[in-house]
Amino acid sequence: MSESQTSSLDTFRQETRAWLEENCPQSMRTPMPVSETPNPGRRATFRNPDTKVWLDRMAEKGWTVPQWPKEYGGGGLSIEEARILREEMARINARTPLYGGMGTSMIGPAVLEFGTEEQKKEHLTKICQGKIWWCQGYSEPNSGSDLASLQTRAVLDGDEYTINGSKVWTSSADRADWIYCLVRTNFDVPKHDGITFILFDMNQPGVTVKPIKLISGYSPFCETFFDDAKALRKNVIGEVNKGWTVAKRLLQYERTTIGGGMGGVPASGSTGPKKTLGHTALDRIGAVDGKVSDLELRDNITQHIMNDRSFALTVHRNSEESRSTRAPTFASSMFKLYGTEQNKNRSELMLKIFGTDMLGWEGEEFSRGDLNQTRDWLRTKANSIEGGTTEVQYNIIAKRVLGLPD
Repeated sequence: MSESQTSSLDTFRQETRAWLEENCPQSMRTPMPVSETPNPGRRATFRNPDTKVWLDRMAEKGWTVPQWPKEYGGGGLSIEEARILREEMARINARTPLYGGMGTSMIGPAVLEFGTEEQKKEHLTKICQGKIWWCQGYSEPNSGSDLASLQTRAVLDGDEYTINGSKVWTSSADRADWIYCLVRTNFDVPKHDGITFILFDMNQPGVTVKPIKLISGYSPFCETFFDDAKALRKNVIGEVNKGWTVAKRLLQYERTTIGGGMGGVPASGSTGPKKTLGHTALDRIGAVDGKVSDLELRDNITQHIMNDRSFALTVHRNSEESRSTRAPTFASSMFKLYGTEQNKNRSELMLKIFGTDMLGWEGEEFSRGDLNQTRDWLRTKANSIEGGTTEVQYNIIAKRVLGLPD
């Protein structure tokens, strides 16, 4: 990096620090309770008024999605500037202003890459401002890992499609405003060639949503049914019958996000400073000479932390190498595979630390924190399924990364 670039980044850091100090409300510099999580959408509520103030200020600055182009509501920041912003937010423990979910991490990047200028202006700015909550219409009851076998049908009539069929595992569909959906528009061609990628409003007759309760007790997933639902022709992303190309790319964005591979530097404190596994073990198990007393557990925690750091450096290097395109590659499957295994391993280590306290489901003898840990641990069991199963990732890595024969 040249001296002038270094000087420019130093100036950016100073200006960013000053702006954050002036504009971030004090209550937004505290650990975030679940009830104040700033989820977007038409039905968004803000228990703490400062949450909305912080969201609006950051959105006006373009810093809810800082690396998106300014003309679509982003901040237009470089990789280095975005990293400085995260560091400066972490310095004052600023909360994440927007949990954009699939809007910022999946459909937004796909529209940036494949959308028309009209589609970008219509949808991306609303994502940056937190006005729309998105869900994904991919999997069907008989089309999971073999996603291209989907049967949800879309028939064109003038300027709109009529959609019939169903989707399953549609995350947060019960509170989503819009859906990006894979539909079959041609049944007379090979299955990958007759799929179209389309966007449409969930708030309409003909769309029915039923939550699914999981082993964790949560219901983030839903069944979604379409009975003569309508989608405008102008909201097809990419070409008609060529939606598989868009779908695959979006899955790469999803897998990169799930695996934590969006830059290799942890985001600013959304829930405030968290205790490390080591500190948690010291509190729960006790110490000998200032170290976790259980030698085997101490070794496992150390190995996990080292793996976390190595993984972060790897995804950071990948981010640097792909800065010209900013589009994910098939390496996203490696990030997804390793990142989810790390997440599962962390929960298993937490189980060893908490012991039977982390096996409670209800009752006054368990703290709310312990009960949440139980549910979080159970939730990680889905990590190796969502976004493409572990087996699917192994196949992609073997064929597309290592170049092995079919």
